[in-house]
Amino acid sequence: MEKLGCCSKFIENSKPYFAMISLQFGYAGMNIITKVSLNRGMSHYVLVVYRHAIATAVIAPFAIFLERKAQPRITFSIFMQIFVLGLLGPVIDQNFYYAGLKFTSPTFSCAMSNMLPAMTFVMAVIFRMEKIDLKKVRCQAKIAGTAVTVAGAMLMTLYKGPIVEMVWSKHIHPRKSYVTDTTGTTDKDWFKGSILLIIATLAWASLFVLQNQTLKTYKNHHLTLTTLVCFMGTIQAIAVTFVMEHNMAVWRIGWDMNLLAAAYAGIVTSSISYYVQGLVMKKRGPVFATAFSPLMMIIVAIMGSFILAEKIFLGGVLGSIIIVVGLYSVLWGKHKENLEKKAEDEIPEAIKGAHINGNAAPMIEDIEINDVELQKAEAHKLSSVAISMPIIEPSMKPIQEPKA
Repeated sequence: MEKLGCCSKFIENSKPYFAMISLQFGYAGMNIITKVSLNRGMSHYVLVVYRHAIATAVIAPFAIFLERKAQPRITFSIFMQIFVLGLLGPVIDQNFYYAGLKFTSPTFSCAMSNMLPAMTFVMAVIFRMEKIDLKKVRCQAKIAGTAVTVAGAMLMTLYKGPIVEMVWSKHIHPRKSYVTDTTGTTDKDWFKGSILLIIATLAWASLFVLQNQTLKTYKNHHLTLTTLVCFMGTIQAIAVTFVMEHNMAVWRIGWDMNLLAAAYAGIVTSSISYYVQGLVMKKRGPVFATAFSPLMMIIVAIMGSFILAEKIFLGGVLGSIIIVVGLYSVLWGKHKENLEKKAEDEIPEAIKGAHINGNAAPMIEDIEINDVELQKAEAHKLSSVAISMPIIEPSMKPIQEPKA
């Protein structure tokens, strides 16, 4: 029985790890399939429309049945927040990411996306949602990690370097590669793709900052908020596509790789991943969920070299390593911050108030004053008891007058 109990406990504790690893494989598959679809001629504007239309259709039924009670009222302010969220996520982030992916490679794009925690930290500081105390080690780690991450991104952008040969890639000779040969990609296109990926990551970080504010209204209606953002993003993406794509033939889609890319991205990346990541974050916290993102880059590098005969350059490898080091520095600082907040929440309010500005002297003075007052009260109580005690007088017989 004890062995069965230990085994079930191990499986229960391992579930978040299995979930996040599976999620990274799902994200990696999206990057590979999307790259193939884009290089076969699919417009990334149309791909964004179909992706979020499918995501809306998948998430909406769950939002209707699971969160139909006590729906928040959509005011003008909430509507504008949802409008901007749809613009930042589905429109700006996805279009710029897909465009950058087309000019570079899946592995390079995944490496650039590891800048997200550092950029989110910068945006939070700009909007005064994050306080910086340079005396604390956790703040120093986040600042240093952000600087290291930016340095890694600059290295990947400005330095391409020679091709790094994988051990297994020497023995692979695919008949046909569905990826444009990155060795023939000009430095101008590579630089352009890098800038597009940085803009996409910046837009995604801005979405996180704004979403943190909107979630205060939709605290118990996460699926509803996701449905509204995907729906709003779909409408905005349709408008952008009509402006950017004048050929109506781009909307044509059949039972091919284009449909697979849109369906896979909509169902796996925008629907299932949201639910799984939400469960993991609720159980283990956001830092745990974000810490697995470098794994996606490794999976994509291996899958890309096997399936797509992708070429990996030295600049990308060095930059990726630097970005991952910066990423974990930021995550470590954030982890320490969460531990401090958790410890503060566990401190009783009476004691917490005594430590304002890190000064414990007022608390000591209060304790001394309370002791003095307590002693006075005890003395007063004793004196009151002594005064109020009845005085026992000796019994006296009445003096009788002598009888005559």
